[in-house]
Amino acid sequence: LGLCVGYTVAAEKGWQLVWSDEFEGSGLPDASKWNYEEGVLRNQELQYYTRERMENARVEDGKLIIETRKEKIDGHHYTSASLITKGKAEWCYGRFEIRAKLPTGKGMWPAIWLLGAGYPEHTRWPECGEIDIMENVGFDPDMIHANIHTKAYNHAIGTNKGDKMTVAAPHADFHIYALEWFEEHMDFFVDNIKYFTFDNEKSGNDVWPFDKPFYLILNAAYGGSWGGAQGVDETILPQRYEIDYVRIYQWK
Repeated sequence: LGLCVGYTVAAEKGWQLVWSDEFEGSGLPDASKWNYEEGVLRNQELQYYTRERMENARVEDGKLIIETRKEKIDGHHYTSASLITKGKAEWCYGRFEIRAKLPTGKGMWPAIWLLGAGYPEHTRWPECGEIDIMENVGFDPDMIHANIHTKAYNHAIGTNKGDKMTVAAPHADFHIYALEWFEEHMDFFVDNIKYFTFDNEKSGNDVWPFDKPFYLILNAAYGGSWGGAQGVDETILPQRYEIDYVRIYQWK
């Protein structure tokens, strides 16, 4: 019933489903849809992202589980996973809808986000553009953030554009995190409540690099410049980030 209702509501609003993962079956995530990031990559984070490792990313009971663990690998003390559609699927404009239950605790930093498909081979960050559909940090567990990053507007120079919304215990229940991305603007939602809009100022790529394909990222970071800003708590681990579905629509 939930599946049918989700599709019906989107269809009534004028959207057509073009890509989805309902995370059926069990085992590793669908290799036809997902690639992996691997290693320690950014933001002074503590976790090592692993590849094709069931302990960190698996499908079970109709959900994708990304698990952050305290364990040693390649000289690092924590593991997690970052799944990406790069090389499998990329989109320009559309509705991106993800139903998820978040991990929590001091140090956790789960996210749902998009990067320009040219990164890193053909363009650098932030010129490539970044769209953060959902970010949450464990030291502020009830706050959901949406942000965009471009050459003109990014956190490195203190100009990023975004907003936040309080959601009671997003680690206890599933919520729908969504982006509706148009040529003229982007709208960000939690459970169909719009809380941030970013407009195309029509002043060029430095502000709006969002007219080309992007790929999707689902990851659970631990520690780092934001997730670890108030320290980390090892006793919370392991933590599970549960994603019920990913559905991507484009305008009919």
